[in-house]
Amino acid sequence: MLKKIVYLMLGLALSLSACGTSQPKEESLTKIRLPLGYIANIQFAPLYAAIEKGYFKDAGMEVEFDYSFETDGVKLVGAGELPFAVASGEQVLLARAQGVPVTYVAAWYQQFPISVVSKSDQGIVTPQDLKGKKIGLPGLFGANYIGFQALLFSAGLSESDVQLESVGFNQVEVLAADQQQAVVGYAANEPIQLQAMGFDVNEIRVADYVHLASNGILASEKVIEEDPELVRAFVGAVVKGIQYTIEHPDEVYDLSAKHIPNSADLDEGVQKQILATSIELWKADRIGYSDAQAWENMQDVLLKMGLITGKMDLSKAFTNEFVP
Repeated sequence: MLKKIVYLMLGLALSLSACGTSQPKEESLTKIRLPLGYIANIQFAPLYAAIEKGYFKDAGMEVEFDYSFETDGVKLVGAGELPFAVASGEQVLLARAQGVPVTYVAAWYQQFPISVVSKSDQGIVTPQDLKGKKIGLPGLFGANYIGFQALLFSAGLSESDVQLESVGFNQVEVLAADQQQAVVGYAANEPIQLQAMGFDVNEIRVADYVHLASNGILASEKVIEEDPELVRAFVGAVVKGIQYTIEHPDEVYDLSAKHIPNSADLDEGVQKQILATSIELWKADRIGYSDAQAWENMQDVLLKMGLITGKMDLSKAFTNEFVP
């Protein structure tokens, strides 16, 4: 009888022990490499927030950022090698014109983020004032070039009315040294840096004159067709990150530090102003939403520039289907 009781108790102990250790395994996270096309920067604060607040993880993802300039995220997404990338609106239309099957699934910036910056003594305050001026920009490519051309068109000007020079990504240095009368750059970057250096500057924002499809999240047609819930989850996490950053800028500024090398050596005042300006560009009644007219306008600019040869079906270039 004693042996039977001992066996029963031992069996009960083993049973309880098994119950205590049979925890459900955490579901494996989908690993995603996300090309950003720029260095680690406070402008990516919503993505850092999406990681630190667990939005990506809650959506079943582990996201790694690819800051390599040489990474062509649009082509990799189009080839189905990566599901997503951050890209500017014109890149989507240029890619689709070449038969690359990519679709813009969420807006990052609601306003096109490009500006023309000059020292105030140049008297450049409207697009018309650009006529005859010597203007530096990174090169004849990308959002800087497209946005500048749109600004010229809004003033009835063309590239032949100005002196354009490729200066690389040295806009701040060349304007500070008076090597150019104006430079083209991002509203949340060059103007703020120049002001921090003590220069009194004028800024002409492209968004004040023309509404263009701007930076956002790009997905492949393949992943949209085969795994729409992955797209929905990814966009949802990004939108949550943008919303949280808008509502808690100081907290997100602090938690972004671990993602930005040498952040402690950067000027905090400048960095916080960059974040504040970026927030202005992200705000919307429905974060992530793409405006159809912005895409029509972008297509018109590319047609005028001769970068595309005909109108395309814009309903395939962008969608709001996945925006919460």
